[in-house]
Amino acid sequence: MSDPQILNVQADSVETSLAWATLGDKRWRCTLGAGGVREDKVEGDAATPAGRFPLRRIYFRNDRIVLPRVQLPARAINEHDGWCDDPRSPTYNRLVRIPNDWSHEKMWRDDGLYDLVVVVGYNDDPPEGEWGSAIFLHIAKDDYSPTQGCVAFKREDLQELVTLIGPETKINVHAIPANETAPPANDGHDMKQFEDFDEQDW
Repeated sequence: MSDPQILNVQADSVETSLAWATLGDKRWRCTLGAGGVREDKVEGDAATPAGRFPLRRIYFRNDRIVLPRVQLPARAINEHDGWCDDPRSPTYNRLVRIPNDWSHEKMWRDDGLYDLVVVVGYNDDPPEGEWGSAIFLHIAKDDYSPTQGCVAFKREDLQELVTLIGPETKINVHAIPANETAPPANDGHDMKQFEDFDEQDW
């Protein structure tokens, strides 16, 4: 069983955004950024940042979600909530009120992807440079299509996950995909070379 305080996320391969997220003995399908997983993420590259990060808080649509008991701080989203994605702004990578003069994305969305959101503590303590913003756990599209850098889950899975994470939980996004870290298959060739060995070959 994996560490119950580490949410491990690892892509299947470099060719797909599909991934698995594991926490303790639980495992969920998820999808990552269209730009892959990068250790050198920058704003606008649609990549999911590699590394280990805290989970900050939960936002949710209380007109669409009945939030279960959770350990992280939680607040309902309203129509004036946005998230600043402009590196020039003093509110970069922060929740902001809209309308707003700086570039931002709306938290109140019609497509349901932000009905439940967990804020990942990436580039936020403090926000710097153009290293990226608005990295969330959120609801995936039905076809698990790639995100703009977030980690997205089926609605029911994310609703389960938020009950299991807390202030001590970290998300660990692996830079190397699963198909490159799996041990090589042993098809018997290693032993075959000894079976064929003859001392007369010396």
